[in-house]
Amino acid sequence: MKLQQKGLLKPYISKSKISRRVKKLASKISRDYRSKNKNGVPIFIGVLNGSFIFISDLVRELIIDVEIDFLKLSSYGDSKISSGDVKMLKELNCTIEGRDIIVVEDIVDSGLSLKYIKDLILMHNPASLEFAALLYKKGLSNLDFDVKYIGFKIPNKFVVGYGLDYAQKYRNLKEICILKN
Repeated sequence: MKLQQKGLLKPYISKSKISRRVKKLASKISRDYRSKNKNGVPIFIGVLNGSFIFISDLVRELIIDVEIDFLKLSSYGDSKISSGDVKMLKELNCTIEGRDIIVVEDIVDSGLSLKYIKDLILMHNPASLEFAALLYKKGLSNLDFDVKYIGFKIPNKFVVGYGLDYAQKYRNLKEICILKN
């Protein structure tokens, strides 16, 4: 039985709304990086596993050349609440020194992962570093830097779909849904 039929998922952001917002973000990023090619094409770094659908759709909408790499971190395990301990599960396979970097995240809540990634990348002296997030939970993060490209600001609800999971499930949903308790 589908989760919607069981009443466990409540549709929150539709597939069409996500698609329109991803196109707008790609247009803004393309404009911002069109003339920044003196350092080579920007490197988009997706944070696995959650960002894989978002980064895939985002880069296909860009009108600039890019490189792509991935990091894999863990701070949740199978829980709905971050453990507060970020662990590196997959490192970068590219050289980022002197390059323009855009880190692509599925969701920003505590900001712990982004702080970890920022510190990690800045150790390698990139030319620039920006962040893109599909979702940004309002009022939760303690970031001392901006996330320049935000898809949607949302309240503190536990959401799944479009790459976001709960215990590795629901990533394949085409829309974003609130997971009810």
